[in-house]
Amino acid sequence: MIKLAKREEQIMQVFWDLNKAFIRDIIPHLPDPKPHYNSVATMVKILEDKKFLDHETIVNMHCYFPIISKEAYQQFAMKDIVSQYFDNSYPRMLAFFAKEQNLSEAELDEIVKLIKKEDK
Repeated sequence: MIKLAKREEQIMQVFWDLNKAFIRDIIPHLPDPKPHYNSVATMVKILEDKKFLDHETIVNMHCYFPIISKEAYQQFAMKDIVSQYFDNSYPRMLAFFAKEQNLSEAELDEIVKLIKKEDK
């Protein structure tokens, strides 16, 4: 898997939310300034070439859908961040965010509970 550019990630977020969509359907969901239809169509084609999207033809239009799940991309992206910025140490990453966000003890306890819940 490869890291996506910012606008590609924004487009994928819309597809992950909508599950299936025509290009005209995703443009309203993109942040301002809204890109031109042709720009979005080009990026969608690139995402299809990168194997993030596929399409089905309905009448004479393409309806696109994600073939990489949001969760799979999140895992990839987090591993990349941990590798690049935290020397492959998840404890260092968590400590950084806890300190940076000035998390309370109750918030840290909540994180531990969420982690334990996910393990079950």
